[in-house]
Amino acid sequence: MKAKIILYLALVVFASSCAPSLSPFTQDIYDEYRFSEKELKHVQFFLSRDIVLFKEIKKGTKIIDGGKIKIRNGREVEEIVFKKGTPGVLIFLPKDDRFAVSFEETDDRYLIFGPNPRADDRYVLLAKDWNRQTGKVSYDNDIYQTSSESAYAALMVDLKKISQASYKTKVAEGRKIN
Repeated sequence: MKAKIILYLALVVFASSCAPSLSPFTQDIYDEYRFSEKELKHVQFFLSRDIVLFKEIKKGTKIIDGGKIKIRNGREVEEIVFKKGTPGVLIFLPKDDRFAVSFEETDDRYLIFGPNPRADDRYVLLAKDWNRQTGKVSYDNDIYQTSSESAYAALMVDLKKISQASYKTKVAEGRKIN
């Protein structure tokens, strides 16, 4: 019995040591590593919490692939869910401190993240407008709403992988006249 418990604990420790240790991506990390856009495109991002986008469906409106139709307060709404832990990649930098991150296989569907001083400068979901209950978010050339809980959905990264990345640096020696 004791041997089984020890074996089980050893397996748990081994499995947890192989799992990525995710940390919030912050402005401090961005400044410390001085990432270029090209380098950021090789960083694997993950979501810290669920994001749910929704919009009311009007007759004749197209439905996004993978979106689900739900009934909310007696109205039909289209809903797109991004689960906690969903991996994403940087598509482009709209501004120096704004990341367009895609969580789908297409580059034209992305969400915008940026540092929020009220969230310890974590890169969180940005919206065109936030009120107490919802925010308006651009996604796939359309405007969706999301709950205020999504305002704190942050980008997460595996800091071990980032710190282990190797970069080749060459220092020019200079050239003198013969």
